[in-house]
Amino acid sequence: MRTITLRSGEPVPVLGQGTWCMAEQSRQRAAEIAALRQGIDLGMTLIDTAEMYGDGAAEELVGEAVAGRRDNIFIVSKVLPENASRRGAVAACERSLRRLGTDRIDLYLLHWRGRVPLAETLEAFLALQRDGKIRHWGVSNFDVADMEELESLGGEGMATNQVLYNLSRRGIEFDLLPWCDQHRTPIMAYSPIEQGRLLGHPVLASLAARHDATPAQIALAWTLRGNNVIVIPKAGTPAHVQENYATLDLVLTPEDLKDLDRTFEPPASARPLEMI
Repeated sequence: MRTITLRSGEPVPVLGQGTWCMAEQSRQRAAEIAALRQGIDLGMTLIDTAEMYGDGAAEELVGEAVAGRRDNIFIVSKVLPENASRRGAVAACERSLRRLGTDRIDLYLLHWRGRVPLAETLEAFLALQRDGKIRHWGVSNFDVADMEELESLGGEGMATNQVLYNLSRRGIEFDLLPWCDQHRTPIMAYSPIEQGRLLGHPVLASLAARHDATPAQIALAWTLRGNNVIVIPKAGTPAHVQENYATLDLVLTPEDLKDLDRTFEPPASARPLEMI
């Protein structure tokens, strides 16, 4: 498994597992747990979740999936902006810890920016870190101005910025991705296949045929092509996890990348940060 190094020096897998929309159908629970465990077996030990996902049910699912293997897993969870006050973030983290069945979260993110001042959220994160309840902290859905403000408040310990990034959502390449590269802050890309909407695109189908791959693997390989991007696709079955994992062996050629750039043009100017 290839890795990316956080600012702290800790390596994490470039390909992890997302849990958005998991734990919402009881009949799928066994398959979803099996999928997460399959990913762990393959080295996809970074698992992303959030208190918002299924109102905490996704965290409970993750807790069940990693039981007995916790020390080998890098758990990422997120606090909602309305819970991100000095006391609220601590209380939210405690609830997440209980649902996850663990004594620490490896990386705790502010899900998106809300009305609570960043300085107050940062204070809560640093307190949680001092108490050993979180190991690293970061943000999600932050644009360049937000990142610069957080840095000015003493946020040099920020581990990552989790944002929407895929072939059809390339706006961060103009300014946010270069800013994160300069500040040694990995991007964590969510929805790398645009929630499945890229799968029927004819250009991806053509490239997939060229590589004896699937359109999903082409989309993932494109997102994984950089040196500072962690990708967290969701997979609800072990077979889907295996498909995602096989992407690590897929190398897109310069010709492939040109074909994709012609279809999904890189940004020529700054764009507002997109969210789903």
